[in-house]
Amino acid sequence: MAVGSDGGSVRRRGCSCSKEDFFPEESFSSWAAYGRALRSTGPRLADRLTSRSLEATELHEVRARSGADMKRDLTWWDLAWFGVGAVIGAGIFVLTGKEAKEVAGPAVVLSYVVSGFSAMLSVFCYTEFAVEIPVAGGSFAYLRVELGDFMAFVGAGNILLEYCIGGAAVARAWTSYFATLLNHEPDQFRIHATSLYEDYSRLDPIAVVVITLICAFAVISTKGSSRFNYILSIVHIGVILFIIIAGLTKADTANMRDFMPFKVRGIFAASAVLFFAYIGFDAVSTMAEETKNPARDIPIGLVGSMAITTALYCVLAVTLCLMVPFADIDRDAPYSVAFSQRGMNWAKYIVAFGALKGMTTVLLVGAVGQARYLTHIARTHMMPPWFAKVHPKTGTPVNATVVMLFATAVIAFFTDLDILSNLLSISTLFIFMLVAVSLLVRRYYVTGETTAANRNKLVACIVAILLSSVATATYWGLDRESWVPYAVTVPAWLVATACLWAFVPQGRAPKLWGTPLVPWLPSASIAINVFLLGSIDAKSFERFGVWSAALLVYYLFIGLHASYDESKALAFEAAARKVEDGQVAPPTNGK
Repeated sequence: MAVGSDGGSVRRRGCSCSKEDFFPEESFSSWAAYGRALRSTGPRLADRLTSRSLEATELHEVRARSGADMKRDLTWWDLAWFGVGAVIGAGIFVLTGKEAKEVAGPAVVLSYVVSGFSAMLSVFCYTEFAVEIPVAGGSFAYLRVELGDFMAFVGAGNILLEYCIGGAAVARAWTSYFATLLNHEPDQFRIHATSLYEDYSRLDPIAVVVITLICAFAVISTKGSSRFNYILSIVHIGVILFIIIAGLTKADTANMRDFMPFKVRGIFAASAVLFFAYIGFDAVSTMAEETKNPARDIPIGLVGSMAITTALYCVLAVTLCLMVPFADIDRDAPYSVAFSQRGMNWAKYIVAFGALKGMTTVLLVGAVGQARYLTHIARTHMMPPWFAKVHPKTGTPVNATVVMLFATAVIAFFTDLDILSNLLSISTLFIFMLVAVSLLVRRYYVTGETTAANRNKLVACIVAILLSSVATATYWGLDRESWVPYAVTVPAWLVATACLWAFVPQGRAPKLWGTPLVPWLPSASIAINVFLLGSIDAKSFERFGVWSAALLVYYLFIGLHASYDESKALAFEAAARKVEDGQVAPPTNGK
């Protein structure tokens, strides 16, 4: 902000990219200040590990960091179509073929049931938070309020990874179906860079172009994006109904006789990957800040869209496996090729067109959601506050949208879909597990009201739920035949949840809308999310570990100190307001 001759402030024109926009905190004011901050890393980390944000802080002080407010234009109708548009895309149209052919066989429909059940449990957990804390930060804000700043940052890093990878995966799948529409192989539209590693050597310029166009649309208007989304989604639903009806006319029940060729393990292994097909609904929770009536609109929009999506996925999977033997299913464009194999070559163009429509809406809703996550993270200064700016004319976070989609485009240009889908599932399942833990903490622990004894019992129960879930998933991942360990770990989870239900009183009741069957539902969400993690390959966990290590380095050297300074500034401002109201004596130090 520049100062005019009259002493008033003059707003800079264009994009401001000064040091103050990225590192305005005292810790980065000079190299000496930064050195002092690094020497205080230990105490500051201890402070952030135990510090929990207040709901009022997230709803008012933190949100005000964006300058202009986002426009409250959305209704349950918008959210429901955003939910459908966010979810039905590359997962069902691409991964179904690969998982049915190589991992689960016709039992892929059960894989969709398992992953859909897990997603629905997470939807209920998200819905209570979105209604009670309607801000753009989504799960990041929920974790900050219930588990503290450090866990929120860990979640934030994985949220950003989830959206970048998810968008990149869908963009590459967009290229595959676009090629099918033009009677070409997908790799004919990609550039083979032989000097790069094989998994990163198929360069995809079409994916970059699609992401760029989506970015331009997303920054213009949220309401406009909503209208565009549900128009495309209606067309998309029409194409899905065509696939089901036309496909079932070519059904052959003989294709389902070998229903579980890869046994039960194949069903769960496919579920872990197909969870990718349900990713996107959490983007809807980031739109709570732009919703007219969160208490009514969010539950209808989130739960309704997930129920519709799960039903459609299961019917689509059955239709595909009835049309052709699972061994003959095409990996890249399963539905289009299935119609060609059954003598309906003309139908593949309708399918490819519908798939492109669906993937376009997934990219659009993802662009809207990921920008709002980054906006709220930047409001807390865990990321540079430049990303938090909301454009006063469009009412959208332009900076965050452009940067996130640039990162998505880079990943989409280089990285193979198989790598993206597995890594994405790890990141997402981990976040959903944390949100379920946060819901238990929210219901059972209230600062200043919950007794130390009840707090300790709550911690013991949550630790037991997590350990029993991890033990079950670990043994499953080892691929052993004995059932004896499950006879220990599963009852241990059951007992831990029952003890929480019976012996720990709830400290808070939801004000507007609450998740049902607490603690059973969030505990089940923890267990199934952790279990599905046990079905993902080791290489994906190695990549996840590298990403987590990079996050920790960034946090210790930058994010920790920026967010620490900002939290102290917020506390000082709050104290100053109390002084103005005559409630307390003036503060002596803002740090």
